[in-house]
Amino acid sequence: MIKKLSLKNILFLDIETVPEHASYSELSEVKKKLWELKTQYQRKEDFTPEEFYDRAGIWAEFGKIVCISVGFMAFQGDLRTFRITTFHGEEKKLLLEFKNLLEDHFSGPQHLLCAHNGKEFDFPYIARRMLIHNIELPFKLDLFGKKPWEVPHLDTLELWKFGDFKHYTSLKLLCNVLNVPSPKDDIDGSEVRDVYYNDQNLDRIIVYCEKDVVAIAQVVLRLRQEELLTEEEILSV
Repeated sequence: MIKKLSLKNILFLDIETVPEHASYSELSEVKKKLWELKTQYQRKEDFTPEEFYDRAGIWAEFGKIVCISVGFMAFQGDLRTFRITTFHGEEKKLLLEFKNLLEDHFSGPQHLLCAHNGKEFDFPYIARRMLIHNIELPFKLDLFGKKPWEVPHLDTLELWKFGDFKHYTSLKLLCNVLNVPSPKDDIDGSEVRDVYYNDQNLDRIIVYCEKDVVAIAQVVLRLRQEELLTEEEILSV
């Protein structure tokens, strides 16, 4: 089935998130209590709410998006290129820019959004943060009333599960077993918070995010049993 999809209609994407504030102490007293209640199951008695706050970026209610990287295939005759760009900066601004891209270029019924574990993380996270900023959801993220087969989302984790719902495979592991060059050669997700707040090095996070987008596209190509992208075919725009 995946071979029947037109690659030019797929927008590959990845997001990077961090806690909404640099430290737990910056939360209001109400938000501190809500954080304590939200995380009590994950923390158990191993961590205090303050000690656990470094992980706040994984929840849209307590985190924020610092960049969204996207990539798409372009074809001109026999020439194939993969064009990649990143929206970054103030969160509401980058969300609006991403929304404009969807509405201007990827709003048709043939268009799909593709991410690794996107259905559980990237897509709902973006939608929740848009609503928090009072941004109307673009059609591709508004799932209300849609039947499962009408949801315009492609998830490489789901493709690899083959219906096995208990099975989780990281993008790094999937790249390894499919012989795709690993995107994780600098930082990993657990370090993004420190790189953002302590090192204030957003450029490093963007590079990390864009490498993930390339890896997701490479996985789709491998699942279609097609040639991987070469470095010459990957273009920043």
